[in-house]
Amino acid sequence: MERKIIEFSELDDARVVVELGPGTGGTTRALLLAMRPDARLLAIDLDPRFTEIVAAIDDPRLIAHTGSAADLGAILKQHGLPAADVVISGIPFSTMPFEIGSGILEGVRDSLSADGRFVAYQFRAEVARLADPVFGDSSRAAPVPLNIPPMRIWQWIKPPVGG
Repeated sequence: MERKIIEFSELDDARVVVELGPGTGGTTRALLLAMRPDARLLAIDLDPRFTEIVAAIDDPRLIAHTGSAADLGAILKQHGLPAADVVISGIPFSTMPFEIGSGILEGVRDSLSADGRFVAYQFRAEVARLADPVFGDSSRAAPVPLNIPPMRIWQWIKPPVGG
């Protein structure tokens, strides 16, 4: 599954990468391996226990932050980072209230650089129902059937300003 996330994230030119909900850091490690040497990875989790686990990964490009994905813009500023080139999310949009999920996605859109990418991997398609009105239709989507349970991955490109 990490290979598919890396493929959809298109990290070759990314200098600022954000991971929402890094959990125990499996995807975080894969992202770091695929990222440029001069890129930064901001991993944001609500649970301080997960932030502590991720912070133990020995890579100077990594910033582990305890906080809410809803505050993405402020968190980027707090760490002196510009707009994100890609935001990757495994947070479960299907379990949160509509307003919170939509608010997070609007914050992601507003925190992306021009042509920035939002990549979500989920068990349910709720993220697409929430993200399509914010970003427009996804540019790519694919099942990850070998994952147990099966997942789906989506990619959206930031719409042009005024678009």
